Amino acid sequence: MKGYLKLEDGSIFEGNIISKNFQGFGEVVFNTGMTGYQEIITDPSYAGQIVVMTYPLIGNYGINKYDFQSEKPYIRGYVVREYCDIPSNFLSDSSLIDYLDRNNIPVLVGVDTRELTKKLRSNGTMRGIITDDANALVPDIKVDLLKEVSTKKPYHIQGEGPKLAFIDLGTKKNILNMLRNVGFDIYVFPYDVCAEDVMAIEPEAVFFSNGPGDPKDATSAIELAKFFIGKIPVLGICLGHQIIALAMGCNTIKMKFGHRGSNQPVKDLMIGKSFVTSQNHGYAVEESSINSDEIVITHVNLNDNTVEGIKHKYLPVFSVQYHPEACPGPHDSMYIFDKFMDITCVYRRRSYLAEI
Repeated sequence: MKGYLKLEDGSIFEGNIISKNFQGFGEVVFNTGMTGYQEIITDPSYAGQIVVMTYPLIGNYGINKYDFQSEKPYIRGYVVREYCDIPSNFLSDSSLIDYLDRNNIPVLVGVDTRELTKKLRSNGTMRGIITDDANALVPDIKVDLLKEVSTKKPYHIQGEGPKLAFIDLGTKKNILNMLRNVGFDIYVFPYDVCAEDVMAIEPEAVFFSNGPGDPKDATSAIELAKFFIGKIPVLGICLGHQIIALAMGCNTIKMKFGHRGSNQPVKDLMIGKSFVTSQNHGYAVEESSINSDEIVITHVNLNDNTVEGIKHKYLPVFSVQYHPEACPGPHDSMYIFDKFMDITCVYRRRSYLAEI
């Protein structure tokens, strides 16, 4: 079936709809990863977005049971240049289109994704609609994305180490896996949990996860971060990084087209080393808003010099904009989770010594 991606400025990109569902709308963004499409479409940070893949061939290794980052895809649509309908991978147990059809996600193929990406880079991300009607209007409907992607009730992941209060803003599974692997006893809470409910477990550290949308909309999480900063160690990743920055008085801004891909270069200014990282964000911490008397910029993006990490000079608080857990992407930055455990254990010992 002939289909279209229509942008809010009236631009139309023609292709073919190969999915059962032939309509979906959201913010149109592009991802530069060459592989990892299964992890991308199941990353809750993409909730409310139509994802355009810049790599031209998608679907060639199917879908497997190991690489999901959430229980279902949260994307609103998928746009690719060429779709491979004969996957070849010994782990594959389903084709990409079968999986997307089961989850009612519209798929548009045969699009000139190079031209589309150039337009989004030049003009910034825009609202758009995948449709079979070239005259369709692009809707402007706002949705509570955090409510959509966060856990509906608390749950516990058993561990032998310090108690970690994990604030789920739309987490990827591999973040939980990494924190469990370094030894945390994890208690996962919804995005709007109150401080009293978190304190009930007597946490020894707090973590704010990745997630979708404007960080300034996450008012409950910002207030929760303000409550815990200075009391126990706090770490945030992606949206969690922005939440922590806002809680410490910084400002966040919407980027022109964001960073989405598994090939973003980041420099750790604390150790002088650079890493290739996985990223997915459309907002950033505004450098000029950072109080340098209290907060240090620890990481920067080597493409555009945007802030990729911060830490407090005197308190056990730090955060990174990129995804150290990868999935998809390189594993260069997984030391962040070990660092968080080390800091938590130091403060755990200090608390014990203070008691005796």
